[in-house]
Amino acid sequence: MKTLAKMRPGERRVIQQLKPSSVSIKLLEMGLLPGKTVRFNFSAPFGDPISVQVAGYQLSLRLDEADLIEVA
Repeated sequence: MKTLAKMRPGERRVIQQLKPSSVSIKLLEMGLLPGKTVRFNFSAPFGDPISVQVAGYQLSLRLDEADLIEVA
């Protein structure tokens, strides 16, 4: 399944689930909940971190964190 880290700028997807990790609770608290639509805004010049929009606000995520979020 595609992850948030593999999305392209401007692409919108719906979060399906988060892979189990020590940062899963942090990501859920940040609003990255299953069923929410997420938009990939842009990535930094070397590709990490990335900027996404979810629930009306923007988040910056490291690629290893974004790779834990499965989208469809």
